[in-house]
Amino acid sequence: MPHILVCTDGSVYAGSVYDHAGWAATKIGASVEVLHAIDHNRGHADSSDWSGNMGANEREDLLAQLADLDAQKSKILQARGRQVLAEAEAHLKDKGVVEVRQTLRNGGLIETVAEIEDRADLVVIGKRGEAADFETMHLGANLERVVRGSKKPVLVTSRAFRPIKKGLIAYDGGPSARKALERAAEGKLLEGLDILLLRVGADTAENRHSLEEAKGWLEAKGRTATTRLLPGEADEVIAKVVKDEGIDLMVVGAYGHSRIRHLIIGSTTTTLIRSCQIPLLMVR
Repeated sequence: MPHILVCTDGSVYAGSVYDHAGWAATKIGASVEVLHAIDHNRGHADSSDWSGNMGANEREDLLAQLADLDAQKSKILQARGRQVLAEAEAHLKDKGVVEVRQTLRNGGLIETVAEIEDRADLVVIGKRGEAADFETMHLGANLERVVRGSKKPVLVTSRAFRPIKKGLIAYDGGPSARKALERAAEGKLLEGLDILLLRVGADTAENRHSLEEAKGWLEAKGRTATTRLLPGEADEVIAKVVKDEGIDLMVVGAYGHSRIRHLIIGSTTTTLIRSCQIPLLMVR
């Protein structure tokens, strides 16, 4: 059975993450594992020594009090984590997901995902979490690092879920784009969607041929596809087509691991994540 790993922080945007994960799970008949990672170091930027010129006994008392506070905080975070996971499971089952597993881990999200993602076929994560502001178009550091490091396809969810009927594959003929095309052709996730194959570039015989070749491969696998070749800057053109055509889901090829360190703000991939208000399926 396919398996989906869902990352949640329990923020106000988590409901959308569960909705997208529920849609994906029912499409491909997958079980879902919901992950909540507790990073105890988060927010501990102040490492000042408050002991000053205290005597030995006073210093010991202070350290004991600080240890008690850490223990209380840990208990609170554990309790909150269990509540977040319980709410996530209830939400997913309400969306028709039969098999849901809860995973509560201590440690950073990035390290935890890297440790357990091998058992998943798809990773689902929100574009922004509890500390982010949608109006600033800021991407959470966790999202960027998960997208950079994950070896699995990553579904980056939008702010709110809407029915997914039209998909767009941003195609440039390169290896990662061909991988995205392969997933569209052979996987069940895009089954039944109207698919637009978009290539941004000059109107040349080579570009037209690559699009028609890609379309033929999709149709041979039973997928419905149309093609479009448009000039301009890739991120701007793709974002405009998404808006004008009412696209519900974009499929893009993420960078290969040899170039993954260059996935920074300003790259086409990251710009698309920031500017497009729809979910993106990023295929390695």
